[in-house]
Amino acid sequence: MTSTALEVRLASRPTGWPTDENFEIAEVEVPTPGDGQILVRNVVMSVDPYMRGRMNDVKSYVPPFQVGAPLDGGAVGEVVTSNSPEFKAGDHVLHGLGWRDYAVVNAGHAVKVDGDLAPLSTYLGVLGMPGLTAYAGLLATAEFKPGDTVFVSGAAGAVGQIVGQIARLKGAARVIGSAGSADKVKYLTEELGFDAAFNYKDGPVLKQLAAAAPDGIDVYFDNVGGEHLEAAIEVMKLNGRITMCGAISQYNAAEKPAGPGNMIQILAKRLTLRGMLVGDHKALQPEFIKEVAAWIASGELKYSETVVEGGSRQAPAAFLGMLRGENTGKMLVRF
Repeated sequence: MTSTALEVRLASRPTGWPTDENFEIAEVEVPTPGDGQILVRNVVMSVDPYMRGRMNDVKSYVPPFQVGAPLDGGAVGEVVTSNSPEFKAGDHVLHGLGWRDYAVVNAGHAVKVDGDLAPLSTYLGVLGMPGLTAYAGLLATAEFKPGDTVFVSGAAGAVGQIVGQIARLKGAARVIGSAGSADKVKYLTEELGFDAAFNYKDGPVLKQLAAAAPDGIDVYFDNVGGEHLEAAIEVMKLNGRITMCGAISQYNAAEKPAGPGNMIQILAKRLTLRGMLVGDHKALQPEFIKEVAAWIASGELKYSETVVEGGSRQAPAAFLGMLRGENTGKMLVRF
């Protein structure tokens, strides 16, 4: 095993869109695990939209990244050395110390995963945090009911692609998605079974959404915020429900963005807008794994991944590409 390895540090806090200069690739000694710890060689790691918020020095539901310190996030790796009876060398584990070649992980913060049951990458995507976000956000937060018309923004992303398919499998009357390219729109309708989809870059979101949902929508799963949220409020039916999962259109705004200009419609239509964090829904995990794994095995639910090769050196580029919408499905970095 090599004695040195790479890690990605936050070099500076971005203003607006992050750049390569906000990251530092540092060479460090491979750490040694203590009692109750394991040394993990990372195999694949995740880059996610929420990480952009952690680059800002603001109080939030998760602590900000620290300048000069390595970033972190979901990863799957192979145990190299174990000082815990729960793991042995060669085991694969899911943990939260990505953005580095090797990580020392407390045994209680690692979960064993089986690459023979499902590809290791899926534990970061469709069977991981994004999948559970989609499942809980639609079924618990939005209180989906069969016969609902569902609109999903960012529908070709890691969460959105799963939301739309679960809605379809659970009996939605109509599933509509928005995405940022013609290829992604085609993917949604021809591969994933969305009833309609549109490219939000082709014109006003409200005009395109109203055309796709002439009778209105019951549920909006919001991954984007901004213009999408305002359009959805306008097209919602009475007593519609909105899951506010993300607002990627606003994450890189240098100035505080304006809110929707039609908030009075929330009152008039008796709408419910509810924020969701996946960590609040851990109790749904067994049900989620059982149901989604069965859909994947039967071919009823499909997923896609965009994989960037090159490990720690390519992690910043993968992250920036994800923010620009260059991924279809889950954006991953393979070591």
